[in-house]
Amino acid sequence: MDWIELIWLLLGFLIANILGYGGGPASIPLIYKEVVDRYVWVTPNDFSNIIALGNALPGPIATKIAAYVGYDVGGVAGSIIALAATIVPSAVALIVMLKLLQKHRESKVVKGISLLVQPVIAVLMVILTWDMSKDSIADIGWLQTIIIAAVAWWAMAVKKLHPAFVVLAAFVYGGIVIPLLS
Repeated sequence: MDWIELIWLLLGFLIANILGYGGGPASIPLIYKEVVDRYVWVTPNDFSNIIALGNALPGPIATKIAAYVGYDVGGVAGSIIALAATIVPSAVALIVMLKLLQKHRESKVVKGISLLVQPVIAVLMVILTWDMSKDSIADIGWLQTIIIAAVAWWAMAVKKLHPAFVVLAAFVYGGIVIPLLS
């Protein structure tokens, strides 16, 4: 195992998770940029599969991505390093930030920072959705992509179905229906 690759793994996940203000969903586009675009540890299609499977499992998505990619790149050591780079900065920042926020709870600056970061996170999610949709469109076409997205939105937003059940239904659909249509 190449120790340089482990350092890149540490830096890749550290950067994505330090800048991933807002939790796992906000970190996903940043992790994508590191593991798919910059270091090419996984393909866009593999990343989509990691996200889909990770959302069907309990726990934070960022740690599941880190564990999988880290193991894929550097075995057990890679998994530990990627997980540490994902968890430690958040834990330290949480402790420090909570102390500061409690102290400056009524500050307009603190309120402004929180409100102004939200649109940036929304844009990151839209860009990630677009990137992942391109792969889906290329593989199964516009019509099925739109229908699957609409059904998933309806199930989660209207019927309030848990996302894990929607992901599992997509797995079943992808494993049974898509092969029959090909």
